[in-house]
Amino acid sequence: MLERMSVRKEEISQGLRDCWAVAPGLIPLGLAFGALVVQTGFDWWWAPIFSFVIYAGSMEFLALTMVTSGVGAVASAVTGFMVNFRHIFYGLTYPRHRIESRTGRAYSTYALTDETYAIVSALPRGENPSGTRLLTIQIYCQLLWVLSGVVGAVAGQIIPEDVQGMEFALVALFVVLAFDSFKNNPDYSLPVLAGGIALVCALLVPQHFLMVALCVYFLVLIARYLSPRLDGWLTWRRKEA
Repeated sequence: MLERMSVRKEEISQGLRDCWAVAPGLIPLGLAFGALVVQTGFDWWWAPIFSFVIYAGSMEFLALTMVTSGVGAVASAVTGFMVNFRHIFYGLTYPRHRIESRTGRAYSTYALTDETYAIVSALPRGENPSGTRLLTIQIYCQLLWVLSGVVGAVAGQIIPEDVQGMEFALVALFVVLAFDSFKNNPDYSLPVLAGGIALVCALLVPQHFLMVALCVYFLVLIARYLSPRLDGWLTWRRKEA
């Protein structure tokens, strides 16, 4: 019994060490989200509600915009699905089966984010994290996000109303995610197509351009996946010197 508790304690400690590099990114973004909640007109306690009910950084920022602008339920659902569609692929390779309890596996499914997936994926090849270690990583990341959001919301109450620009945190988040994704797959056709589709949709359907652009881009990606010939024709990479 004592030996098992000692092993579990070590697994928790290892999970916390795995997360050290995530804090510098999660905390400032959480603070910005909390401040934006208050700046948008919500009371401070809405920050943890958003973070527990939605718990998807980019989608939480978008949810604030959609709620305040009166976006319909269908449009919100489609936008949420398209923004978080990548999580389906996360679930295919995330070692959730190592978690023994059903409650733990259910929480792990709910708390699977870009950060937790990146942490586990970056572990040395051949290293098989235990269920306790996986849950420690996910719980710690969510606590960092929720608590920093609360602090940001409380502090945001004393920020003068004329201070603007907090919503740019969402743009910065997507820029960082896009840049990291591009480094892993330096195909210039992807950002060019995304930007072109967004521009066309903004001109043709300005009121719903985000949802339409996401859907069109998603269909383009599916077409490229199903047709290697099309994918090869569209692929645009710099030639090595």
